[in-house]
Amino acid sequence: MDVRKALLGLTLSLLLGNGVAVAADFNKGFQAAQSGDYKTALAEWTPLAEQGDADAQFNLGIMYAYGQGVSENHTTAVKWYTKAADQGRVKAQFNLGNMYRIGEGVQKNYKTAVKWYTLAAEQGFSKAQTSLGNMYSGAAGVRKDYVRAYMWHHLSSFTGGATGGTLGSQNRENISKEMTEAQISIAQEMSQRCLASNYTDC
Repeated sequence: MDVRKALLGLTLSLLLGNGVAVAADFNKGFQAAQSGDYKTALAEWTPLAEQGDADAQFNLGIMYAYGQGVSENHTTAVKWYTKAADQGRVKAQFNLGNMYRIGEGVQKNYKTAVKWYTLAAEQGFSKAQTSLGNMYSGAAGVRKDYVRAYMWHHLSSFTGGATGGTLGSQNRENISKEMTEAQISIAQEMSQRCLASNYTDC
């Protein structure tokens, strides 16, 4: 019994020790990146990313997308963004949506862009909500749907704070000029239902 307790204690101390080390490595990489020492950030984050750390994966995606301490490589950026996005990281999902919409590092694919924007929008990310609204109003990857476009811009106007909210409001007002009063009413009801359901009924 005492041997089991000792082994359990040793296992827990190793696990906790690794957790602290992992956190320290991530923070060391973050501090290095903040000071412009991207070489150190890359050295700290790459092993973590390879072990499945979504934050490290996302940050590597940024480094490769913008050539911070590495040669700019959109294909590698997409690889790391995808790994983080698959774990639910909202900004990685949004960035992937942008890359598929523009065709950076991947073949342009509006349907895939809509997929990633939707995942981020349903987590309440204002920029993704605005982008998704634009996809619906522009018939990019989806059928043109002013009601759904209005709904996403309307939601963005609430979730986006000063900057994002303003953009959502402007886009909503522009789209409303193409809509009937009945369509606007339906879109507002859809927005309320979406928010009330915490984005499960959008």
